[in-house]
Amino acid sequence: MSVFPETLCQCLRLASGAVNRTDRLYAIVEELRSVAPRRRSARELAARYEVSVRTIERDISALQQADVPIFADVGRRGGFALDKSMSLPPLNFTAAEAVAVAVSLSRADSTPFAAAAKGAIRKIVTAMSARDAAAARELAAHVRVFERPDDESRTVPSGIQDAIVARQVLRIRYTDKDGAVTEREVEPVLFMTADGPHWYLVAWCRLRQAIRAFRVDRVLRAETTGEPAPRHSYEDFAPCLPDLISHAPELG
Repeated sequence: MSVFPETLCQCLRLASGAVNRTDRLYAIVEELRSVAPRRRSARELAARYEVSVRTIERDISALQQADVPIFADVGRRGGFALDKSMSLPPLNFTAAEAVAVAVSLSRADSTPFAAAAKGAIRKIVTAMSARDAAAARELAAHVRVFERPDDESRTVPSGIQDAIVARQVLRIRYTDKDGAVTEREVEPVLFMTADGPHWYLVAWCRLRQAIRAFRVDRVLRAETTGEPAPRHSYEDFAPCLPDLISHAPELG
């Protein structure tokens, strides 16, 4: 099956307007971030995203209500600016470099980092100059990525990454190889992959009172509990990790 990288087409579309509101809100933030501390007027943003000035004003208001630090200067030379602490340094990606990054990141769809990959390429494209973004769109039109029919991309619950970063106990709903579904609390240790397409969450399972490897594509739901998780050292589990992965399908 021929697949055009979703990451590529969505993100390059941000640079050319004609996006839905969610994408446009994200793009406005990235636009203001890339030019900070300079300002963009509502008229400039409206022209860029092919909407009315009133629509841009409503978008800015929604972002401000979501605590995005956007400030408005009134007057003839006024406009909207993002707090300089959130600004990006200039990016000088060529069209080929941007497409290369997007194609590489499109392979992250079946990994725990799919959402982060899309966010990364969006930031890159939004910060590019209009000329380079246009060249990247032209090059992207001639790119196809072929995936095997058995490559199934599943969205990894964001709660897993959040729990690892915040070191919090994670509550998951998990289905095993026989289709049995269990709910359990786990103490995340790390993500791991071996030969093959699957990624695993290695964690201390409170239900089994043992270390377990959970295939992330079998995690139906994941949410942080807010409870601090005990600190588990990678070195404590390193000797058993290869065997743990090889026997993951048999471990409930």
